Amino acid sequence: MHESSITNHALGILAMATQHDHSTSLKGSARALAGHLCAGNIYRREDLSRLSSAVDRDLGKLVAAGKLRKLAQGLYHAPKASRFGPLPPDDHQVVYSFLRGDKDFLLFSPSSYNTVGLGTTQLYNRTLVYNRKRHGIFKLGNREFDFRVKPRFPHHLSPEFLFVDLLNNLDELAEDRDSVLNRARKLWPSLESPKLHEAVQLYGNAATRKHIKVWIDDSVPA
Repeated sequence: MHESSITNHALGILAMATQHDHSTSLKGSARALAGHLCAGNIYRREDLSRLSSAVDRDLGKLVAAGKLRKLAQGLYHAPKASRFGPLPPDDHQVVYSFLRGDKDFLLFSPSSYNTVGLGTTQLYNRTLVYNRKRHGIFKLGNREFDFRVKPRFPHHLSPEFLFVDLLNNLDELAEDRDSVLNRARKLWPSLESPKLHEAVQLYGNAATRKHIKVWIDDSVPA
């Protein structure tokens, strides 16, 4: 086994052993609350308060014992152990719980725009969350999520949506704006389809719809 793999394996075993030692030291209501936790799940304080008469004290003990990890105010993750140490929470579960059980959101990275074929190559260490409730950048655990309230968005990514949304957010991207816009204009005739037209109408902002109207008009023979 490679030396780094041996080290990671040993650290994972140590982490799990340490967590087990802390868990066995829990007593009373904290230990009872720990018994309701399922590794890998996300919990809100208000949900756990139904299981404890001293929830804040018990939550503090569970965090200290490694049974819970605080992601944000009132939001906790019960880490699932692996041989490499605790596994990070699932992004979709984190956002679902942060939005108080609202499944109506779209989560994706701006790096997904690189699949559209407009020559974009930048990678982004942030995650967009289109939703109907929250707006702003929130740090949940070790990750930042950029929540944006949108009137319309799909529940799954598609090439058509990404094409339109890339143009919507062109000014925010670490790319040459004019170069990307010129590529989009040149590729428009080959990409044009009923699905793309529908995506423009549903999700395009005013600037994007204006660009595409010009491209359509230019493609019509005089």
